[in-house]
Formats: sequence, structure tokens, C-alpha cells
Amino acid sequence: MTLNPPNQAKFFADRLRSALKAAGIRASATVVANEFNLRYWGEGISSHAARNWLMGVSIPKQDKLVVLSKWLKTTPEGLLFGTPPNIPVEEVANETNVTLVDQRLISRYFSLVPEHRRVVREVVEGLCALNPDTGDDSFNLESEL
Repeated sequence: MTLNPPNQAKFFADRLRSALKAAGIRASATVVANEFNLRYWGEGISSHAARNWLMGVSIPKQDKLVVLSKWLKTTPEGLLFGTPPNIPVEEVANETNVTLVDQRLISRYFSLVPEHRRVVREVVEGLCALNPDTGDDSFNLESEL
């Protein structure tokens, strides 16, 4: 637990509660402590420590911040400072063509079990093989996973 200026801790607490809400996790000290301790390799935290994070009393140390950010699928910088992660130029170019429907499809794909993901990849590769103008033939989805 690191002592920081009060405003910084309050802003961190706001971002932490927002990240929890976005992940569908109740912003409860007990829930945060239990879920965090399942993922942390060192000595776990108490519900009191989690409460301090949620109430803006303290900010976790870097090692704990990294675990929190991975659990909540954000970045340590995003939790600590509210800054969005840097996105490589290639991804920015690709994101302009991704619609909300595409994002929903991608999200649903990641909710599939591994065997069903493999089937989806094979179907996509088969469809791409029918239309060679769809992209680079040298790209192999299986080698990327």
C-alpha cells in the first residue's frame, strides 16, 4: 500500500470502480480482495486493503497494479492515470474498418470454447480460400495461436 496525494488516490478509486463495473464485477472490498488474491503470486491482500483502494485512501504498489490491470483487462497506466494505452499505427488503421457488429462478433468468438474457436478459424480460412482477393495467402491462423 502506497501513500499518495489524496486526489490521486480518489481518481484511482474512481477508475478502479469503473473498470470493475465494465468487467461486470461488483465493487465490493471482499469480492475485489478474493478475486485479486486468486491471481496474485505474492502475499494476498485483506478486504481492508481492497476497501482502501476502492475508497481512494491508498493506491496499490506497481506489482499489484499490474495484476489488477490484467484481471480487469486494462493497463496499469489506465488505472493509475486514466490514460488510454498506446495503439500501434497498424491497429489504428485496422480499427477504422471494425464496426460494432464486428466487435460483438469478436467478443462472442472469445467466449467460445477452444474447440469451437478452431472450427470458426477453419471456416474462415475455407471461405478466404474460395475468394483469394480477401487477403494474404501466406497468413496462417493456426500458426498465430
